[in-house]
Amino acid sequence: MTTRRGTLRARWREALLLQGARWGTFVIALVMAGGVIQFYQPPKPLVRAPFGAEAGIFIPAAEPAPSALGKSGAVQMRFSLPGDPVSYPLEVQGDPSSLAYEWLRFGDSARADSARALAGERLVAPSEPGFYRLALVRGSVRRMVDGMTLAVLVPFEDKHGSSIDGYRIGTFLAERLGDGTERPEGFVRVTAADADVPITKHLRVGDFLTRDGQTQWPRYAAISPRVVDKLELVVAAVARTLGDSGRVPVALNVHSAFRTPLYNGYNRFARDSRHQYGDAIDVAIDANGDGRLTASDTKLVARAVDTVEGEHPDLVGGLGVYTSRKYNQPYVHIDARGIRARWRG
Repeated sequence: MTTRRGTLRARWREALLLQGARWGTFVIALVMAGGVIQFYQPPKPLVRAPFGAEAGIFIPAAEPAPSALGKSGAVQMRFSLPGDPVSYPLEVQGDPSSLAYEWLRFGDSARADSARALAGERLVAPSEPGFYRLALVRGSVRRMVDGMTLAVLVPFEDKHGSSIDGYRIGTFLAERLGDGTERPEGFVRVTAADADVPITKHLRVGDFLTRDGQTQWPRYAAISPRVVDKLELVVAAVARTLGDSGRVPVALNVHSAFRTPLYNGYNRFARDSRHQYGDAIDVAIDANGDGRLTASDTKLVARAVDTVEGEHPDLVGGLGVYTSRKYNQPYVHIDARGIRARWRG
């Protein structure tokens, strides 16, 4: 029979054994933690390396300078012939030394030509017609410059007879006369994927395609930088009459821009229209902001054109106001021909 004293001694031995086991576990845990701490190295910070960036290489942010955006500040496209120098002023937010540049086809990451050293605002256009974006390069690091597209033109000399690549254009007056009469410098080559490329804040490449029923791609159009800049100035002048500082959105509908001589020849009243040279645009603008396009709008637009030409005499040109009921909606013709002209239709 176990005595009370014996029972207490047994419980005391069990407590000592249990306490020893706990201390042993604690010591083992300390040893293991020490090993982990000894061999542990914190993870290196993740580095984003787009386009194969090299560690330690930095390219400053850059954007088109205000002078690249035209007088209106709304131009988003520059034009050049293949391989020609093109003015592309940049604002670089950092050290521009040792930077190079390259051109990427619009919507693609493959470069079009070899990289060239960046030395001022005079760049060399790609050697093939198309739409391009600019990238700055240092080492293997590439940084895109947003806000501007370069359109490299198909030279006028590539037009054989009345067509380019099967697209029927017709014959310009300069070709018929065989002299130095005015003609487009070249044409933008437009595929179905290019139609939505922005020219300005309000205009897209597709706005300049002739509505002649031809359906094949590519198609071709002449686009004058002067007329697209002038239109944006007119829209800004209209916006100022609607609200504070011209920030009110203005709705517009492009009726016609570039018209091929072939298509234009169907109109006996406009045989040598400015539309053939890409420096005219017919547009309906909701100038009073009432959600409708009426003759009242054309009066406001005409006033805005006069204002713009007064402020920018180098953009003087034609203004035609069309309010006849034979048209689906009233509209205005605006061009930058270099001399003042006014008419109604």
